[in-house]
Amino acid sequence: MSMAGIRVRNIAGAALTGALVLGQTVAAHAESTLRVVMHSDLKITDPIWTTAYISRDYGYMVFDTLFALDADLNVRPQMVGDYSVSDDGLTYSFTLRDGLMFHDGEPVISLDAVNSIERWMHKDVMGQKLFEFTDRFEIVDDNTFELHLKEPYGLVLLSLAKPSSNVPFIMPARMAKTPGDAQIEEFIGSGPFVFESGEWEPGNKAVFTKFEDYVPRDEPPSWAAGGKVVNVDRVEWLSMPDQQTQVTALAEGEIDVLEQMPHDLLPLLEGEDDITVWSPNPLGYQYMFRMNWLLPPFDNQQVRQAAIAALNQEDFLKAAIGNPDYYEVCGAMFVCDTTFATDAGSDLLVTSHFERSRELLAEAGYDGAPVVLLHSTDLAVLSNLAPVAKQLLERGGFTVDMQSMDWQTLVSRRSNKGPVGEGGWNALMTAWVAADILNPISTAGINASCEDAWFGWPCDQELEELRDAFARETDLEVQKELATAIQERALEVVTHGYTGQYYVPMAYRSDRVEGLVPGPATYFWNVRKNGE
Repeated sequence: MSMAGIRVRNIAGAALTGALVLGQTVAAHAESTLRVVMHSDLKITDPIWTTAYISRDYGYMVFDTLFALDADLNVRPQMVGDYSVSDDGLTYSFTLRDGLMFHDGEPVISLDAVNSIERWMHKDVMGQKLFEFTDRFEIVDDNTFELHLKEPYGLVLLSLAKPSSNVPFIMPARMAKTPGDAQIEEFIGSGPFVFESGEWEPGNKAVFTKFEDYVPRDEPPSWAAGGKVVNVDRVEWLSMPDQQTQVTALAEGEIDVLEQMPHDLLPLLEGEDDITVWSPNPLGYQYMFRMNWLLPPFDNQQVRQAAIAALNQEDFLKAAIGNPDYYEVCGAMFVCDTTFATDAGSDLLVTSHFERSRELLAEAGYDGAPVVLLHSTDLAVLSNLAPVAKQLLERGGFTVDMQSMDWQTLVSRRSNKGPVGEGGWNALMTAWVAADILNPISTAGINASCEDAWFGWPCDQELEELRDAFARETDLEVQKELATAIQERALEVVTHGYTGQYYVPMAYRSDRVEGLVPGPATYFWNVRKNGE
């Protein structure tokens, strides 16, 4: 897929400089430390157990992947040196490149890769679909393994190069044997950084140091592909829940990078010559309103339809982003201006229809029982969403019990399938990197495989049959037709509501930092720290 039509947002005067897209840079001098405020505090260090983006970003620091997407959305080998596909399309052979080593000094071998991919397959939406086509893995030797399919499947490499949650990170086999519903308890990977677990203070800081034995590829970095050359000795993720404090710390030089610059505080940095604001993710993000199909009232399709009838995108975007330069109303479940974009069936969601919402609730026999809506309070791009949802749902006839908590608590709670009285939930709002949701297979919210689906657990055989048809189809025009049918079905049964497309600026001290790599996740290889 080409990048044509995909928008890159930069505020005036903050053009992407050549330093941001250069290849490998010379090593920084000793004891260089990059101080960063990330979008969330790190509490969960298993990027397969959760789709939380802070855990994904941790994963990119500590682990590596077999393949990766570059900035042109091409699949490129990463840990893999050579690979081949049989003439019948049923056997993929992979050979690991030389020099791969875990942080504990053990070499990366085929067993590690196979066990890691098998664990990922059972948790991730693309992995689950790949698993359905998989016959078996076969380990040829310590460096070579094979994937044998039941029938040809055209998304094998794209699946293994999935750029965002859940990323198929490779970990030691013993860790990868951890059941998918349990969290790993070690911090060992083979990625470019080592996690200093002894210095980890949840709520305060997380520390990573350069892995001296990491062997980068020779190519320049491009998104998560290419050479991951580490030019700093230490990266510190510092927790600062207050947004004003974050911006002040950046302006005064106490931190080097603010991963997500609050949109409403952008004017505070105007005229700051040593600070650059840019949009590192050209694809942007998409908001999601998610309902729990397992519990009343959203176990009823008409009630789910009533909920999305009450919502509209503009209210969410104005409240959460505010600056129209950084958002757009978008009727495409698979992201506006991309290959499978369509606004089919989206009118009920783009615009509020309160009368229709109340009619649907009456037809469904909704008794006014409170809907438990989870509210994240500590992420700038999420904190205003639940209050807007509460207001709109109440205008549509719902009774809403909004329960506030920090994002990491919400991430843990959303896995609870029990009743609301035992820590369960009815609805929540979240956001997805657009790179995660470009097609019906990668989009976790579309997965309607019941108990194996993403949190909310939608269950619809017809939708799954359409997704299977898309996975088998090789003709692009037919795939587009199927994507339209899938969006229409997803809105009919209401897997989720998509509530607007937006872009998030990053701010950094350009007087001391260079080499930041753009992409759908946040990376810290290639970054050079000056002035220390």
